[in-house]
Amino acid sequence: MQERTGAVTMKGNPLTLIGRELKVGDMSPDAEIIDNNMTPFRISSMKGKILIISAVPSLDTPVCDMETRRFNQEAGKLGPDVAILTISMDLPFAQKRWCGAAGVDKVKTFSDYKQASFGEAYGVLIKELRLLARTIFIVDRLGAIRYIQPVKEVTNEPNYDEVLAAVKKLA
Repeated sequence: MQERTGAVTMKGNPLTLIGRELKVGDMSPDAEIIDNNMTPFRISSMKGKILIISAVPSLDTPVCDMETRRFNQEAGKLGPDVAILTISMDLPFAQKRWCGAAGVDKVKTFSDYKQASFGEAYGVLIKELRLLARTIFIVDRLGAIRYIQPVKEVTNEPNYDEVLAAVKKLA
C-alpha cells in the first residue's frame, strides 16, 4: 500500500497517509462502510446522485462537530440530487448518538472502523492514528471525482464556500 509522508499535519506535526492520492477526474473508488445501524453500505450504491463525501477524524472533536453541523445546514439548500456523507472511524453507535444529540438529520454518517477500506481506497487513512484525514470529495452522478479539498492541517475546517460552489456547478 502506498504511503505519503507529511501529506497532512496535526498541530504542525507531519503525518503519513496510506493509499494512493486521488485526482479530479478519477473514478470514485468503491468502499464498504458501516451505517449507524451496523449495516454494511457501499458507496457505489449512491450512483446517480451528486455526493459530497466529507472524511473527518472524529465527530467527537470540535472541528468535525462544526463541519458536520454546517454541512447538515447546507444540505437542505442543495436539493434532492445531492447527498452528503460524513465518514469517520467513530463506531456506528457513537455516530448515531452524536447525530441525535446534534440534531443532524440530513447528513448521513458512516463508519470505516472495521476495515478502513474507505480510508485506504481514498488515500486518507492516517497511519499513525488510524483516523481519517479531513478531506472533501465531490463525486458526480456517474461516479467521477469532480472536486477534492484536502485540508493540510487536520485541525482546520475546510473552505465551505469552495465546496458549495463546486457542488452547485454539478447540480
